[in-house]
Amino acid sequence: MESEHRRVLIIGSGPAGYTAAIYMARAGLEPLMLAGLNFGGQLMITTDVENYPGYPDGVTGPLMMEEFQKQAERFGTTILYTDATSVDFSARPFKVSTDSTNYTADAIVVATGASARWLGLDSEQEFMNKGVSACATCDGALFRDKPMAVVGGGDTAMEEALFLTRFATKVTLVHRRGELRASKIMQERALENDKIEFAWHSEVDEVLGDEFVTGVRLKDVRDESTRDIDLEALFIAIGHQPNTSLFKGQLDMDDAEYLKVKPGSTYTSVEGVFACGDVADPVYRQAVTAAGTGCMAAIDAERWLAEQGIG
Repeated sequence: MESEHRRVLIIGSGPAGYTAAIYMARAGLEPLMLAGLNFGGQLMITTDVENYPGYPDGVTGPLMMEEFQKQAERFGTTILYTDATSVDFSARPFKVSTDSTNYTADAIVVATGASARWLGLDSEQEFMNKGVSACATCDGALFRDKPMAVVGGGDTAMEEALFLTRFATKVTLVHRRGELRASKIMQERALENDKIEFAWHSEVDEVLGDEFVTGVRLKDVRDESTRDIDLEALFIAIGHQPNTSLFKGQLDMDDAEYLKVKPGSTYTSVEGVFACGDVADPVYRQAVTAAGTGCMAAIDAERWLAEQGIG
């Protein structure tokens, strides 16, 4: 296999990875980005982005990522649309492999993101971005004055449901148990909100619609009876999975497998390896916060390299 050395190698793309690339390329570090086969992250399955500064008329997720990519390439980033298959951070220079090439790098930026957990229904995938979403903050306002539903029983589901009451005529919270898993204060807020109705002991059996979502079929998990409810937006809030399997045994993670970083920085448990974006963010998970930490990772990496006499 071929072998190649770089001062900086970025694993992953999306707002965090591309922003890190822009900053490092402008600093003359000539970064290499392994963008992955699923490049662009979750923005690639987001139709309309209306909350990113600088786009007063909104922008589609794929177009935004295309513009990020072009900006990174303009300053000298090399982008390869291939996946990293293994890493070795036990010694410097660090080793990263793909199916065709072994790379070594003085510094690594991890920007592999996180993936929303889905229900696994064919109809769910069919209506993705046509009324089905995993981000109320991103898409809730698109369905103003419409009935909506949220699937889940934890704090995230309560937060999504409460947020959506700003726009929805009604929010149905679908939960397969008879009690919530959310914290007591979040439960109280949801239960006391007149706009939120609860579909207990229920799960989504089918997403209904023509070109766009028109409703869902709910199944009672106790007797498997079904009923249809009308709505125009379905938000899945059953959690996210950080894309960290590649780094198990290499970098410290929390109980949910998000990468741990030192507070106020992007430093991971291995000196010279930095993490940014959703892969290290279980709280915000927004494009703008991912881009912000991408900037932080680039500056952290640039300064660290200079300290090592490599910059």
